[in-house]
Amino acid sequence: MTSDNTKSVDLAAIRARLTRARGRDYWRSLEQLAETPGFQEFLDREFPRQASEWPEEDVAGRRKFMKLAGASLALAGLSACTKQPVEEIVPYVRMPEEFVPGKPLYFATAIPAPGGAAGVLAESHMGRPTKIEGNPAHPASLGAASAIMQASVLSLYDPDRSQAIAFRGDIRSYAAFLGSLKEALAAQKSKQGAGICFLTETITSPTAAAQLRGILKQYPAAKWFQFDPTDAQTVKAGAVMAFGEPVDTYYRLEGAKVILSLGADFLGSGAASVRYAREFAAGRRVRGAKAEMNRLYAVETMPAITGAKADHRLPLRASEMEEFTRALVQKADSPHAKWIAAVVKDLEQHRGSSAVIPGPEQPAVVHALAHAINYRLGNTGKTVIHIDPIEPQHAGTLEALAAELDAGKVELLIVMGANPVYSAPADLKFKDKLLQAPLRIHHGPYNDETGELCHWHIPDTHYLENWSDTRAFDGTVSIIQPLIAPLYRSKSIHEFLAAFTELPERSGYDIVREQWGAGKPDFETWWRKSVHDGVVAGTASPEKHVALKTNLPAPAPATAGIEIVFRPDPTIHDGRFSNLGWLQELPKPLTKITWDNAAMVSPSLAEKLHLQNEELVDLVYQNRTVKAPVWIVPGHAKDSVTVHLGYGRTRAGKVGNGNGFSAYSLRTADAPWFGAGLEIRKTGARYPLACTQDHQSMEGRSLALAGTVEEYRENPDFLEELAEAPPKGLTLYPDHKYEGYAWGMAIDLTSCTGCNACTVACQAENNIPVVGKDQVLAGREMHWIRVDRYFDGDLDNPSAIHQPVPCMHCENAPCEVVCPVAATSHSSEGLNDMTYNRCVGTKYCSNNCPYKVRRFNFFLYSDFVNPTVAMQKNPDVSVRSRGVMEKCSYCVQRINYARIEAKKEDRAIRDGEAVTACEASCPAQAIVFGNINDPASRVSRLKAEKLNYGMLAELNTKPRTTYLAALRNPNPEMEA
Repeated sequence: MTSDNTKSVDLAAIRARLTRARGRDYWRSLEQLAETPGFQEFLDREFPRQASEWPEEDVAGRRKFMKLAGASLALAGLSACTKQPVEEIVPYVRMPEEFVPGKPLYFATAIPAPGGAAGVLAESHMGRPTKIEGNPAHPASLGAASAIMQASVLSLYDPDRSQAIAFRGDIRSYAAFLGSLKEALAAQKSKQGAGICFLTETITSPTAAAQLRGILKQYPAAKWFQFDPTDAQTVKAGAVMAFGEPVDTYYRLEGAKVILSLGADFLGSGAASVRYAREFAAGRRVRGAKAEMNRLYAVETMPAITGAKADHRLPLRASEMEEFTRALVQKADSPHAKWIAAVVKDLEQHRGSSAVIPGPEQPAVVHALAHAINYRLGNTGKTVIHIDPIEPQHAGTLEALAAELDAGKVELLIVMGANPVYSAPADLKFKDKLLQAPLRIHHGPYNDETGELCHWHIPDTHYLENWSDTRAFDGTVSIIQPLIAPLYRSKSIHEFLAAFTELPERSGYDIVREQWGAGKPDFETWWRKSVHDGVVAGTASPEKHVALKTNLPAPAPATAGIEIVFRPDPTIHDGRFSNLGWLQELPKPLTKITWDNAAMVSPSLAEKLHLQNEELVDLVYQNRTVKAPVWIVPGHAKDSVTVHLGYGRTRAGKVGNGNGFSAYSLRTADAPWFGAGLEIRKTGARYPLACTQDHQSMEGRSLALAGTVEEYRENPDFLEELAEAPPKGLTLYPDHKYEGYAWGMAIDLTSCTGCNACTVACQAENNIPVVGKDQVLAGREMHWIRVDRYFDGDLDNPSAIHQPVPCMHCENAPCEVVCPVAATSHSSEGLNDMTYNRCVGTKYCSNNCPYKVRRFNFFLYSDFVNPTVAMQKNPDVSVRSRGVMEKCSYCVQRINYARIEAKKEDRAIRDGEAVTACEASCPAQAIVFGNINDPASRVSRLKAEKLNYGMLAELNTKPRTTYLAALRNPNPEMEA
C-alpha cells in the first residue's frame, strides 16, 4: 500500500455503508470500503503501477535494498574459530553413525526466553543449522514453532552480530579482558564487592542463576539487578496481593469450556502461547456430528490475535479494565452491565471448567481479582495452575540500580543481555546514569546502544553455539546443546560468569555438567537421555497450593483525556529481534503493517481529530514528544492510542536501524503500560507505511466463509447457501484420474489464529528472500503463503477472521495454459510445479491466477549475497534468480524425501509422513496435508466434512487446497 491509497477515507460514509449491509459482508480494509483508487488498482492489476520499476530518483532506495539483502541473507567475514575440545552432542532422531551426506540430522535443544524457554528440534545440514521445528516432547512447543522461534536461526548468521572482544571500540584479546577484570575485582576484595553491580535480563537458566549466586557469595556486598522491558512486575505483585506470596500461573485450556481474557493475548504472545493455541483450537474443532465448542470472551484495548478469535469481544480503555474486573466480582454498576451479567452467568455455569486470564500488562489489582475469580469458581488446580516462580526472585529492579548509580556506589557495572540505554523508562535517564560507573562491561550478542557506552564489550554466543540449560513456563528444564562451533570470538554466559570466580577457566560444557552432578552414578546415562530428548524428566515444578488472602487497594481514580498504551510488537517483540529481516517484513496479524510501528487509533478518535492513515503526528506525553504515523484500526478502544515497542533502534544492525520510532522515549517507570494525558498534534506531513493487506486482493464472493456453531447444528449444509459450486458441463473431456498419490491440503479457519508462523516457516524452508520496505510498498513481497485478514461488522467492534492463502495447486490451473514455455506444469500427483530454468518472466501465469499467489523476482537476489549464504540456505531448495516466477510447491522436497524413505522399505508413504513446513509449524494444527486418494487420510476426512469448501471454486479451477469454514460459538443471551 502506498500513501496515495490512504489520502481520502471518509469514515462517516463507511459507517453508513456498513449500516446498510445485510448479512455477513467481509472486508479487508478501510480502503476497500472507501473504494480508493489505490485499492482498486491492487484489485485489478497483479502488478500495480508502482511495482513496474524502480523510481529513477530513488537511488537511495536501491542502495537500501542492497544493504538489506546483504545483511539479512548473507554471512560476511567469518573470523577464524578457535579449535574447541571434543564435546559430545546427541541427535534427536538419527545417530551419528547413521550420518549420510546430504541428509539432515535433528538435534533437540531449546530457545531461552524471558518467561520460559521453548523446546525445539534444530535441523542441521552437514553441520549447518538451517531450520527450526518444535519439539513434540517439550511442554511449551508440543512440536510446533512460532514465527519468532522460526526466525531465531536467521540470527545465528546475522553479520551484524558482535564478532570480537572490544575495549572502547578497539579489538582486544580475551586474555586482556581477564587481566583488566582481575585488577578490578582485586580492588573490590577489601570491600567484599560493595562496588560491584550485575544487571541481567531475566534469567531462566539454573546454571547461570547458580553461578550468579556463587559470585554474590564470594562478594557478599555485590548486588544483582534484573531488567526486561516487557517483564510485567504487576504479575507478581498481583499474586502477592491475592495470596501473600509471588507465584507463576499457567493454564490448562484443554479443560476450559469458557474463557475470559482480560487484555491477555495468550494465543499470540507469551512463553506458553504455542501450547495455549494448540489446546484452545482442540476445544473448537467441529467434526461430523460433534458440534461442541468452547467459548471465548475477550476484553482488550488494541485488537490482537486472541480478540480476533473471541466469540464476544469488548473494546475497553486500558484504565477501565480495573473497574470492569471489579464489576465482575462485586456485580457493581457498570456501563457494560449486560455484557458482564452474561459472562458471569456463563462462568458460574462452568465452575471448574473455565478460566479467567489477565494480561501481563494489566495492573496488579486486575491480576489479584482474576486470581480471586478463578479461586471461587473452583478453577484453581484444574484449569488454573500455580507454581513457584521459575526465575530468581531476589534480584533488584532497574530503578534500584539507577538509585545506586546516582549515589555513586557503583564502581564496576556488568550488563548482561539487557539493553537499558535503549529500553529503560525515559524518566530514569539511564544513559546519563550508566556513564557514572567508572568501569562498565557489556556482555551480549550485539554491540548495541548499551554496549556502545561500555568500556568492554564481550560477544555472547548464540543458543545454537553453546551449552546451557533453561526452564520452560512450567519449570521443565531443557539442556541446550550446540549444533555448530561459535562463528565468532564469543563467550557464553557461563564462560563469562566463570571469569568472576577464582576457579580455572572452563568451558560451558563442563560448567553445565557440573551443575547437574557430573560424576554421580548413572550420570552419563541420565545426561545422554536429557540431551537427546530435549527435556529433563521430572523437572516440572510441582503445583503450589495457595490460599486466597485478597487485600485490594482502593479503586484507581477515573482518568480523562486520551490514553497512551504500550505493547510489545507482535513481530520484533521488545526490539531484540529488530535485525531479523524475516520478522521485520512479516505483516503484523491485525494491521498487516511491515517494517514500522504506528500510532494506532480507533475510527471514532480518527473522526474526532480528523486523522487519516499515514498522517504524521506529534505524540506529546509528560513533556516528551515523538513523531509517529497514524493508523486507523477497526475495533480499537475509543480515546486511546496504542504504540508498539521495539522500533527506533540506532545500533540494532543494518536491517533494524532507523525503522519506526522509539515508543520507549515516552514510557515512564510509574506507567509502563498505559497512562492518561496524551496530546496529539498534527504536523501536516505524511509517512508511508508498508501495509500488505490490500496486496494480492482477489475478486469474488466466496473467499473466507464463516458461521456459528448453532447454524451448523440446525443445518449442517448451511455452507451450500454461502459457497458457489463449480459449474457443471463446461467441458466434454473427462476429469483426469490421478493414480497413486494425489496431494492436497485442508485449512481449518476455525483453528487458524493468524499468528503467521506458517509464513516464516515457509520462508526458512524455501529460501524466500527479504525485499525491504520500499519493495513491499510496491507490492513485491515474496512470501509464498500469506495470511489475509477480513473484518465483518461495524467499524467500532468488528469480528475478524484470518485465512492463510498458499498456492491452490488447481487441477484446472489457469496459470499453466498461458505459460508460453511450459515453465509451470502439472505433475502426475497433481502438483502445480515450477521449472525455474524454463521461466522467461512473461508473468502471464501471475496475471491469470485468480488467487494472486505467484511471486516474481524483480531482482537477482543471489547477486547481492556473500557465497557463505549457503550456511543458512536449505540445500534441498533452489535459490531463484532474477526474472523467475516462484510460488508454493507444497514442499515438494519433503514429499520426495518421504518417497525415498518409503521406497527403501518397499512401502507406500504413510499418512503424516510428508509434512509441509507450514503444517509442521502451525501451533493450532489448522493446516493438514496428505494424500487425498487415501480415504483414510486426515486430509481426505477433512475434505469430506460439510464445512469444506474451495475458494473461488465457481471458476472451475478445482483447487487442491480447500478450507473449512470458520465457526464461532456466541452466547445466545448476548446475541439477543
